[in-house]
Amino acid sequence: MPTVEYGGKTFTVDEDGFIDNFDNWSEEWVQLVKEAEGIDELTEEHWKTVHVLQDYYMKNGIAPMVRILSKVPGFKLKHIYDLFPSG
Repeated sequence: MPTVEYGGKTFTVDEDGFIDNFDNWSEEWVQLVKEAEGIDELTEEHWKTVHVLQDYYMKNGIAPMVRILSKVPGFKLKHIYDLFPSG
């Protein structure tokens, strides 16, 4: 599997660039993704979406499809893409 280095840490990622192990999720990972997305500051809506993703992953072992993700926090699909432009 490919690796990504950031903030002195090395992260193993899958073929889509997602972190391969939830236990490796850290502040450095957040900063890496934030910069890659071109996000200056994470808002309350960003964090709400992140927490929904984490909860879903912990329960199901996979990330939710975007349509499911948009239903849980009550955001429209377009708004999810506004928050996270690359998906």
